[in-house]
Amino acid sequence: MDNIRIEATERTPEVDFAFDDNNYSFRGESYPEDINIFFGPLVEQLEDYFKNLEGTDVTFNFELIYFNSSTAKVLMMLFELLDTVAEQGNQVTVNWIYETSDDNMQELGEEYGEDLEYASFKLVAQDV
Repeated sequence: MDNIRIEATERTPEVDFAFDDNNYSFRGESYPEDINIFFGPLVEQLEDYFKNLEGTDVTFNFELIYFNSSTAKVLMMLFELLDTVAEQGNQVTVNWIYETSDDNMQELGEEYGEDLEYASFKLVAQDV
């Protein structure tokens, strides 16, 4: 599968899906006008690719500074997908990267991390 690289816009995050080395990331802000148009094809490609993974290390970095409630629903769906991929015998690491001073993003990360049973979830604080 071809790698996907989408530059961030005012309303959408940077997307970097490196299928060749199983490193994926969202970075920036996310409040697209149409959540399905932006995230739908991305989630579909991930689902298709992850179907056949076996014994693979997968890393997914979420470095979001703001997202709306529609994006939050997509994130929940992605975490469920990543947990399923881990349950199927893959080593999945989810990095929730947030600014040290952003208590809200830290709390959101803590909440998301509690829902994962099989994937490894890491809170990563960084100074800006």
